[in-house]
Amino acid sequence: MDFSSIVDFFKFLLDSEEIIQYGGLALIVLIVYAENGLFFAFFLPGDYLLFLAGLFASSGQLNFPITTVSSSIVGAAILGSYTGYLFGKLLGKNLDTRKDSLFFKKRYMDQSRTFFAKYGGKALILARFMPIVRTFSTIIAGTVGMPFRTFTLFNVAGALAWGISLPVAGYYLGERFPQIINYVEYIILFFIGITTVALIRTFITMRRNRAGGQTKSSVEKL
Repeated sequence: MDFSSIVDFFKFLLDSEEIIQYGGLALIVLIVYAENGLFFAFFLPGDYLLFLAGLFASSGQLNFPITTVSSSIVGAAILGSYTGYLFGKLLGKNLDTRKDSLFFKKRYMDQSRTFFAKYGGKALILARFMPIVRTFSTIIAGTVGMPFRTFTLFNVAGALAWGISLPVAGYYLGERFPQIINYVEYIILFFIGITTVALIRTFITMRRNRAGGQTKSSVEKL
């Protein structure tokens, strides 16, 4: 496989419309599974893929009932998160010494760990709607030794909230406004904008909290 073929493959993985049209529900499920628990899959589309899956189901381009689409996504999200949790429990600490690469950035682990420390188990629900953090939060849960039952509770709750709300929203809007299918590019840009703002706000909050903690420690030493 030459370099151009590899580039084309990654372009395909990042193109939600092509994933749905040519890969169908099977590829959607596979991507959801990977993006929810495999650290090297953090770059895969998430939120807007789910929304577009519902939208395409309403137009018939994805030939499955919305109940099948949503339940498949929820199941893949749950299983993907279990994979991330078990990976974190068994090997997660090794990631702290892993060097940065194209498919791994240590700062993503640090950001997810700070996010998890602040929100606890609720982070697993909130993180479902945040790219990158969604991928690493399950690994962090395993690394810090969150009890399996507790993890299961938040894992299932988060998967249900994420895996139902976005596809159903896409399906509902597609039913009410069929012409929206012609504006897929703008929908993707909208989701990217929303998630980028959320990530930036979270990162700034984490930096402030970290700086505040360091200042407090310095004062206490004095």
